[in-house]
Amino acid sequence: MGRLHCFPLLQLLIMQSQMIGLSASGFPVPPLEQDDGGTRWAVLIAGSNGYDNYRHQANVCHAYQILKTGGLKEENIVVFMYDDIAGNPENPRPGVIINHPKGGDVYAGVPKDYTGDDVNVNNFVAALLGDRSRLTGTGSGKVILSGPNDHVFVYYADHGGPGILGMPNGEFLYAKQLVQTLEKKYSGGAGYKSLVIYVESCEAGTIFDGLLPRDIAVYATTASNSTEFSYAAYCPDDDEPSEFHTCLGDLYSVAWMEDSEAHNMRVESLKEQLERVRNRTGTHSHVMEYGDLDISAQKVHAFMGTNPANDNITVADLRVQPSAERELPRDTMARRAEEDRRFDLISSFLLGSEKGHALTAGRLAGQPLVDDWRCLETMVSSYEDHCGPLSTYGRKYLRVLASVCNAGIPEEVMAKAASQLCWTVFSAQARANN
Repeated sequence: MGRLHCFPLLQLLIMQSQMIGLSASGFPVPPLEQDDGGTRWAVLIAGSNGYDNYRHQANVCHAYQILKTGGLKEENIVVFMYDDIAGNPENPRPGVIINHPKGGDVYAGVPKDYTGDDVNVNNFVAALLGDRSRLTGTGSGKVILSGPNDHVFVYYADHGGPGILGMPNGEFLYAKQLVQTLEKKYSGGAGYKSLVIYVESCEAGTIFDGLLPRDIAVYATTASNSTEFSYAAYCPDDDEPSEFHTCLGDLYSVAWMEDSEAHNMRVESLKEQLERVRNRTGTHSHVMEYGDLDISAQKVHAFMGTNPANDNITVADLRVQPSAERELPRDTMARRAEEDRRFDLISSFLLGSEKGHALTAGRLAGQPLVDDWRCLETMVSSYEDHCGPLSTYGRKYLRVLASVCNAGIPEEVMAKAASQLCWTVFSAQARANN
């Protein structure tokens, strides 16, 4: 079953795809070095924690196994994951993580480079830039020390939201900061020859649309465009083993990973993989591409390697169809309704918007979510100071705060509105509970 990645109210039924095996013993592992003398590097990051978000760390673990089987050395793969799934009391298979209903353990052997609170914006940026001096915490110290002939692959999985990628500690990596980090890493070609980034999150197009330059040798694909959700896969009551009560993967992610296991990556181009992923994802979310599109002609092997054992394996289509909505717990519905009321009041008061208008109103294709990203960060901080942290559900309302910035409304006006309106909602809720 495919399910809304950010909102479990809507669900999609994903019929079981043909099981794709990992490498068989006895087959040679491709060399690390590229034909052009370069080296492959990778950063894999799951931006969530908690058993309900099982799929994000499962995706990252599976991606690691693909890259390792493809020939990348462990020291060249940097893994960020909170690491609270395998040993979680709710996990029916202690010490094991799977990413497919009939799949094997993808957790075994995955390096614990950055776990727990070390999975944060600062350390991710430091690792990508290859700047060990910037690292904090007790991580492995592993960073991307790529050079001008090297190829870098970055994969991110989490809920995300308009203009942001989330982290387990609740902080956000803003789109502008990510793009600036990529520009700094490129450094006129000194940092890498080409870089590919895959992003699994809702409204992921806002990370790159109107922001990612075409002259820094970065090619990005996303699970969704700028205004839509992405979807989970292999969920309860689908083809998933009955003992699980959480989704095992995400539709876009399992599509690119199972494709990578099913084809000769020395032959398949990034563009061909993109089209196969689009086909398997269907129309439920629109897989997008950004940046230097010429890179899409390169072979997947340049970034992920390839496993000769899978050269002749074929993969069945991942078919999807809508299914009935499930009822959420009453307390969850109440919290979401309260967050809805807060932003209805804020958008009405500051923007004069009718209910829901500021949320659905988008910008033209090719325009960034917001003109002043510092303003957006400030507005988010102001809201959270007065109204509490944005929930995963509430991240969609970053679009409202972006509209406040684009309207030129000063921060102090936003702060006053948040203070008064959130208190109004809180007081009304308190009276209702008494």
